[in-house]
Amino acid sequence: MGLSPGDNVGPVAILRCRLCATRPQWSCRHPTRGFLLRVDLARPKRVPTLAQELALDRAMAARSTCSRCSRRYDYCLPLRTVGSCDPCARGYEPAPGTSCRRDQRLNPRMWTALP
Repeated sequence: MGLSPGDNVGPVAILRCRLCATRPQWSCRHPTRGFLLRVDLARPKRVPTLAQELALDRAMAARSTCSRCSRRYDYCLPLRTVGSCDPCARGYEPAPGTSCRRDQRLNPRMWTALP
């Protein structure tokens, strides 16, 4: 509906999963539960400014760019654990002329050994 909770202090009701709905003494922490809020107290969602959208675009570009080979991928790289893309971490370099899409990244025949 494009609304945020606004002035709602708490849920009016909680939708619970089938297992926990028949046992009221249990607390339902499953991902299937949902909170029902009052629509008359809700407010419209805030629209991000252009500067906020630009900052998010730059952050996502930094997460999908390898720090070693500077290639940009279509997904977020494990920069905290590995520090680079998978071919750079394993000591390979993607073959020239191939794009860095995930399905090609998983095919080791497309890699060439680094000198």
